[in-house]
Amino acid sequence: MNKIEKFKRGLAVVFDDNLHTKKWHNYVDYAIIGLIIISTLEVFLSTYSGIVERYSRWLNFVDYFTTIFFTIEVSLRIWCADLIDDKYKGFWGRVRYCFSFYGFIDIISTFPFYLHFFMKIPYAALKVLRIARLLRIFRYMKAFRMLSKALQSKKNEMLVSLQFLTIVTLILSFILFFVENEAQPEVYNNGWKSVVWSFAQYIGDPGNFADTPPITFTGRIIACIIGILGIAIFAVPAGLIGSGFSDAMEEENKKNEIEENISSIVHSFKFEKDQHYTNLFCVPRYKTVNHLLMRKYLMLEDIVKAVQNSDCLHLYNLSNSLHSTDDPEDKLVVVNYYKNKPYGCCIDRGSKLTIVSTSGTTEPLTSWLAFHIAKIGGFNYVAKEVETYPDNPTTYYNPSSLDACPNLGSFVEDINRLSSRPDSWVITFLEATSPKTRPAQIHFSYNTNKHDASYDDPKAKIQDYETLDKLYNEIESVMRENLSLNCEKNEWYVIDPKLYIGRFLSCNNVFTIRVKSRTFVLDTTHVYMAKLFADSFNKILEPDVHKDIPYEMKERQIGHDFGMSDYKESIS
Repeated sequence: MNKIEKFKRGLAVVFDDNLHTKKWHNYVDYAIIGLIIISTLEVFLSTYSGIVERYSRWLNFVDYFTTIFFTIEVSLRIWCADLIDDKYKGFWGRVRYCFSFYGFIDIISTFPFYLHFFMKIPYAALKVLRIARLLRIFRYMKAFRMLSKALQSKKNEMLVSLQFLTIVTLILSFILFFVENEAQPEVYNNGWKSVVWSFAQYIGDPGNFADTPPITFTGRIIACIIGILGIAIFAVPAGLIGSGFSDAMEEENKKNEIEENISSIVHSFKFEKDQHYTNLFCVPRYKTVNHLLMRKYLMLEDIVKAVQNSDCLHLYNLSNSLHSTDDPEDKLVVVNYYKNKPYGCCIDRGSKLTIVSTSGTTEPLTSWLAFHIAKIGGFNYVAKEVETYPDNPTTYYNPSSLDACPNLGSFVEDINRLSSRPDSWVITFLEATSPKTRPAQIHFSYNTNKHDASYDDPKAKIQDYETLDKLYNEIESVMRENLSLNCEKNEWYVIDPKLYIGRFLSCNNVFTIRVKSRTFVLDTTHVYMAKLFADSFNKILEPDVHKDIPYEMKERQIGHDFGMSDYKESIS
């Protein structure tokens, strides 16, 4: 992310409409509200001739200052509109934003000021449009958002009641005409007069433009009916709006409750120390549903709704990561992902090694392992963490084309960008749900033929076989000596050149490491395993680069709860 993109993203955060996020940028929102009030007050004071004569200089200063400020602010809002919603991307997207409710108010209350420099338009007339700035305050008012939601939810019912009222009133108006035409031909000389009189009663006829009451008995009966309808015209919409407002309040309360539950669950993913092997602080792999039920006092329904409404929490069954020979049992857990891309996560640490997780949603614990390997070793990290098809989870590992999965093109583009450095490597991590009969727990896949560990496959995505061999020997040695884990090459898992993400990558050295899931799903050595991988990669691929383990992984900050939000900030 370059400086302009960071600045743009920062502006999008600054222009947040929420005044209760307790962030520093809220002061910008309060400053905007304050200047809107000052600008409106200036327009009001300019209506007093005495004040204008004495303080014209100050009024003009406020006028020009607020106009220039809002010109810059509105222009930046239009520029950042694509970060608010994807429908505002591109030129026509910006045009669409300008014609949205708040976008249109921003435009008409700011830019018409400059018309008097080019057209003969009275400046005083343009100042009237400044009053429209008061409507911008609604952007920050929760009550107005609730009212808008209420009106939106009941618009069909209100439309139906209005249609019914209009039709009945028109019928009564024509009956009134035929009844009163004989008694008052000079007054009710056409049907329009009776229609105007009828509808005027609904607003109390403040202008006396329909002061022609009926004088016949039947006409007065109709007038009484119209009077009752006049009560209904306010009572029915008021009831509907009240009901919609109540529903909106209930929905808002449920939303707040869900957000609190999400925050509570995310907070449970605070750093935990690996006290057995490394003494490193790592984000937990998962939290069991039973743990959240007991420790967070949440109901199962609360957990499910929190997961459904969160963009980082996911439910996962650990049995999906184990082979049938392991006698797996269903064990529901919640996993937490960090996302900064439409497809998931991308972190550039300036390394020539990029660790890739192509199946974060289907293999979340592999993604956890890959993430911590990259974090401990200081490598680049790219992961698919967003599932587009919840009912049919997909992987980026074996796509038939770049159009096979949403956001796959962006995923490949980021990997190619990170691996464009000299002597770059891309290593993809996957689960290996192999049976107990297989003696190996770590599988190197680079060849296209099973049981072929040679280095002469023309279809492979490897050019530097010498380094690959050194890397394999190093990992095989440290894993066997420290964790009693065995490695193998192309014995059971190979790559398919027709269905392999490597064929879309420009990097010359791409291969896959599959790790038996049981070793990091159920075993307590998962952090140690990640560190051994990271140390081996640095020893062989980047021996001349000095790296240090991130501070937050070595020592918890005193008096500070390292929750997931802080963790996100530390890696962003």
